[in-house]
Amino acid sequence: MLFNSWVFALFLPTVFAAYWSLQHVGHRAQNALLLIASYVFYGYWDARFLVLIFVSSLVDYVVGVQLNTREHRRVWLALSVVVNLGILGFFKYFDFFKGSFASVVNSLGLNVSTATLDILLPVGISFYTFQSLSYSIDVYRRKTEPVHDPIAFFSYVAFFPQLVAGPIERAQRLLPQFRRPRSFDMPLAKDGIRQMLWGFFKKIVVADNIAPHVDAIFAGGADFSSPTLWFGTVLFAFQIYCDFSGYSDIAIGIARLFGFRLMQNFAYPYFSRNIAEFWRRWHISLSTWFRDYLYVPLGGNQLGPLRHAVNVLITFTVSGLWHGANWTFVVWGLLNGLYYLPIMWLGRHKRHVDIVAAGRTLPSVSDVVGIVVTFWFTTIAWVFFRSDSLTLAIDQLNRMLLTPFARGETLPGSWTAVLSAYIGILVVAEWLQRERRHGLDIAHLPVTIRWPVYLTTALAIALLGNFGELQFIYFQF
Repeated sequence: MLFNSWVFALFLPTVFAAYWSLQHVGHRAQNALLLIASYVFYGYWDARFLVLIFVSSLVDYVVGVQLNTREHRRVWLALSVVVNLGILGFFKYFDFFKGSFASVVNSLGLNVSTATLDILLPVGISFYTFQSLSYSIDVYRRKTEPVHDPIAFFSYVAFFPQLVAGPIERAQRLLPQFRRPRSFDMPLAKDGIRQMLWGFFKKIVVADNIAPHVDAIFAGGADFSSPTLWFGTVLFAFQIYCDFSGYSDIAIGIARLFGFRLMQNFAYPYFSRNIAEFWRRWHISLSTWFRDYLYVPLGGNQLGPLRHAVNVLITFTVSGLWHGANWTFVVWGLLNGLYYLPIMWLGRHKRHVDIVAAGRTLPSVSDVVGIVVTFWFTTIAWVFFRSDSLTLAIDQLNRMLLTPFARGETLPGSWTAVLSAYIGILVVAEWLQRERRHGLDIAHLPVTIRWPVYLTTALAIALLGNFGELQFIYFQF
């Protein structure tokens, strides 16, 4: 079920009304309703997917209880790791590794079939398996207490606002919210609606109007002029940002309607002044997940400069592979790791932990240079992320970088102006709000300012939005 669908427009108020009608019955009844609603939400795509999320939840619930004992703790943790990564590996990567292996063997002159099983990828599998697995690891590390209420735990894993594209929540933050009574909080709900409105603006107005042009440019790269390829790559940078951060805003907003607080997943990443800051602000829940459950266990920065660099590259590369079963994602992750190393070696990776130009209207010259350079390198990497193959990515980069004045097809001037205007409005709005949680976090402003902004945003969605119910990009991951 898509957030930007008419079915969800009926689903959400129905669940909301039923949920708060149970407030006086108790939070366990509310949890049971949320679990049913979440399974309906997820099963709407394909009811068969429910088996996987149920198995993942059941295994980690049992593992969590067993980890509370002193016996065979490593065996129980291993069971959680094997089941979760086994499910993820089979459904997401089996065809990829089988095909890659066959290609290597065939290149050696041996005849091996490259036929695959064409396995269906369950929506959101990378998100809920990581969220469920992190619970088992945290219980093993004794960072959180095991849950003995199965409804609370199953609801935590399947919570529909963030089920299929995050944020990937930690048990110690989200699970306690399922285990205590919740009463309707009007200020929290109002802020949730504001954040949802901003998320829908980013998704429906910006990302979904950009999408057809990005698809056309990347599908016919050799036919377009170099400036158009550059423009298309910049468009994709904003498409994926508005699509994914828009989903996160909607998810966080919906959760607030039900009395839950989810973590911030994006913090205006395109205002970052170096690549280290970018990764502190982009997909925060995944970046911190890999930091805590891969980078630190590998040794982090504790085993010398060379091993530190290797750990960084492994973490970024695995993060790239997490995004999809294609070598383009692996290269994208590795490239970001290579971007990070010089900053780390120069000792600048811990700089810029503040908000850019905090307390000022305009950035400094050095801020502007840092933002532009970081965005340029990030945009180059996005070419690999968006391309269907390494060959197409390299061909497009050759045309962009080595023949910058090559002629070819261009977008109509009217569309270039309109799409640039969408991006310009977004950038200005988020620059003004960069010290707030989201673009419509303006409850502190006078009513004569905030209500015209709300109404203008809603009107823009109604008049300019693409209501073709385009799927969120990160659903495929």
